[in-house]
Amino acid sequence: MTVDPKEISTAQLHGLMLGAVQPRPIAFASTVDVDGNVNLSPYSFFNVFSANPPIMIFSSARRVRNNTVKHTLLNAQATQEVVINIVNYDIVQQMSLSSTEYDAGVDEFVKSGLTAVKSDLVQPPRVEESPAAFECKVKEIVELGKEGGAGNLIICEVVKVHIKDEVLTDDQKIDPFKIDTVARMGGNWYCRSKDAMFEVPKPLTSLGVGVDALPEHARNSHVLTGNDLGKLGNVERVPERDEVIAFAKAEQLPALSIEEKHNRAKEYIAAGQLMNAWNILLF
Repeated sequence: MTVDPKEISTAQLHGLMLGAVQPRPIAFASTVDVDGNVNLSPYSFFNVFSANPPIMIFSSARRVRNNTVKHTLLNAQATQEVVINIVNYDIVQQMSLSSTEYDAGVDEFVKSGLTAVKSDLVQPPRVEESPAAFECKVKEIVELGKEGGAGNLIICEVVKVHIKDEVLTDDQKIDPFKIDTVARMGGNWYCRSKDAMFEVPKPLTSLGVGVDALPEHARNSHVLTGNDLGKLGNVERVPERDEVIAFAKAEQLPALSIEEKHNRAKEYIAAGQLMNAWNILLF
């Protein structure tokens, strides 16, 4: 399917974009209006963009159906303060409940049953049940359009960080399993990070040889996946010919077809024995 954004409705485009760009972290934003009334609402157009200065950005989009704006945006414009609370699995249902479009002045902390805790440096309270919370000053709000569906980027500078001790490791890092965050998918779907995580070692500090260093038959393999090739391309060097011969003798390798080489290489890759996989492919 190929789509020209101008030729479909905003609602259709919104669905396609959110269905493809996922999972998305959730900014559970607490704000207050000029009279001190508290608002709490989740936003999945959110991420961290800088550590020095510490910047987080979330977008409060204009409603597609009637082109109105949300209380969070109005409050951020008026007071220039927000707390971004992180959502974990334990509070995902309460977070969802808080997204109900209550009237202005209704406290979503009360409606959702979450606990408001006084912040240190800003007016909006933070969510006690959240595993991490970031007190922020609003640096800038960037209006992206005037029509329904247009985003408003709320650029926040973090002035205070709160992390629950129980999600920290002994060396004061956040344990991704303990924090147990959730993320937004398309439609009504969410995902739970600790059930979906897998580890990918970072590329070597020295240069990996790259997939292009593999023999052509390996690059065009129907057995080896792109992930297999990526692992092979991340090794520091290609085995020398004498290493390949020594390996073949030690393993008493018979003559192998291309497909047999690929199947054996895949087994070595699965076992984390990347140089053996290289030796098989070069044999």
